[in-house]
Amino acid sequence: MVDFLEDVEEQLRSERFLGRVRQAIPWIVGALALVLLAYLAFWAFKAFQDRNLASAASAYQNGLYALGKGDQAAALADFEAARKAGAPGYATLASMQQGDVALANGKAEEAARDFDQAAATAPNRIFGDLASLKAAEAALDTEPLAQIRTRLTPLTEAGRPFALYAKEALAFAELKAGHTDEARRDLTVLQLSLGAPQDVRQRAELATAAIDQGEAGAASAGASVAATMPPSPPTMLAPPSAPASQSAPAPTPSGAAQ
Repeated sequence: MVDFLEDVEEQLRSERFLGRVRQAIPWIVGALALVLLAYLAFWAFKAFQDRNLASAASAYQNGLYALGKGDQAAALADFEAARKAGAPGYATLASMQQGDVALANGKAEEAARDFDQAAATAPNRIFGDLASLKAAEAALDTEPLAQIRTRLTPLTEAGRPFALYAKEALAFAELKAGHTDEARRDLTVLQLSLGAPQDVRQRAELATAAIDQGEAGAASAGASVAATMPPSPPTMLAPPSAPASQSAPAPTPSGAAQ
């Protein structure tokens, strides 16, 4: 009798266990399906990113190559293709190259728009601040001092990668606007700033000397966009080799600021 009851109890336990397993099967299958879908989605996204990156890199490299040969029309078309490829880093680089070309052709307002676009798509603060600085400098002759200050003041804050260059650009903007005393004060601060690059110090000294000699106008005229730029990332971060169809490496773009 005892054995019979134990057999019945064991059978009931087995049936309850099997029942739970049957109830769990749809959940297990669903969870596995979700894992599979997540993996497939990640794989598809990664493949999409890689394809976009490769396309953008190729177009950007072609643009540098065309620019090095002096073919601005082809370069601009390639940079536009790189900008639209969907890779944020190359979109920023391409927009900055477009801005450099516009600036070299005397199209300051167009250049400022290109640099603003570059800043909007920048993947990090270094690229974003550089693009914003280039935009402000391109706009020195076309926008009022108040607007230039709005552009540059955030870039001068402690810890920003191009703070000293932004302060220099702001001083020259003040000089151009006739705010000679403010400009001289800011240029003097730059000369005394620890860690100020040598080129920034030299330009500040020359401008201060011109102001002291009553030649503020000459100092203002000498405030060029190219002179106040740090090294340009597009040259440093260009794709490492030319496309397979091109045997020669791409030269440094002529429009890149030094």
